[in-house]
Amino acid sequence: MVFLITGAAGFIGGNYCHIMTKKYPNDMFIGFDALTYAGNIKTLAPVMERDNFRFVKGDIYSKEDVKEVFDNYKIDIVINFAAESHVDRSLDNPLLFVKTNVDGVALLLSEALQRGVKRFHQVSTDEVYGDLPLNRPDLLFNEDCPLKASSPYSASKASADLIVMSYYRSFNAPVTISRCSNNYGPYQFPEKLIPLMIKNARSGKKLPVYGDGLNVRDWLYVADHCTAIDTIVRNSENGKIYNIGGNSEKNNITIVKTILNILGKGEDLIEFVADRKGHDRRYAIDASKIKSELGWEREYKFDDAIKATVEWYVKNDKWLSEIESGEYLRFMRSHYGE
Repeated sequence: MVFLITGAAGFIGGNYCHIMTKKYPNDMFIGFDALTYAGNIKTLAPVMERDNFRFVKGDIYSKEDVKEVFDNYKIDIVINFAAESHVDRSLDNPLLFVKTNVDGVALLLSEALQRGVKRFHQVSTDEVYGDLPLNRPDLLFNEDCPLKASSPYSASKASADLIVMSYYRSFNAPVTISRCSNNYGPYQFPEKLIPLMIKNARSGKKLPVYGDGLNVRDWLYVADHCTAIDTIVRNSENGKIYNIGGNSEKNNITIVKTILNILGKGEDLIEFVADRKGHDRRYAIDASKIKSELGWEREYKFDDAIKATVEWYVKNDKWLSEIESGEYLRFMRSHYGE
């Protein structure tokens, strides 16, 4: 089969390409990415020379780019990782998130449907459900919870989910959706909590923590997310929505202190800063549906995976330093243009 992996140079899409090109040598994977600020082509360096991988620079918002990749490859499966994904950036520029996460998804889905793909999988987020109170640990998000987005980012992702499911209802499109909790692992852009804290702690800089640091997230290692998506795409019925969670609820200050402890740094580096606008207090996932229907369970425990994540960033200074210096952007401009 031929897979179109949009957002392939990003954090989760890149990890998906690493894992699946190795696991399925007889399938072809077409990596498709606009190479915006968070799409780093060097993330794909380990897979660029594999026989079952090709990279195409393109934007899901561009009808010409999308049409061209479908013209050049007989695509069987589309997995859409492509998205603007940082909440803080969505507060600064909401319209950009609507453009990519709503209009881009609609364009990509329409083309896929016209081309007769066997499956279109939308990678969504648990943030579409809004948040849960800290004093109700018994409450979890399940797939039947109403969508109650809190930020332009989560609202744009919820909108995309609704569009995808409308295509299933109206056109019997072969679609599935996964909504995942917070990911961590290699190749994550250092504006997100875990890589930012690792980077600052190693440099002796202050570690900025929003508000009181008690906001809770369910943390999932990125490799587990990738195998869950693979399980859904290859085994699920059309029209299904699955939550993917790590069963590892941690508040932000615990995450930060864990990273400091692994690196042997003092907690005096922690600096509490003004809270994010509309900051969700708690996300928690009920992932029982994907376990009962498809047999998926997470493989990696948080304590082991967070240590492996910190070690990866320590060993991959060059990848991180090129982001900080802007070298990766210069590289991409020289090879792929503006």
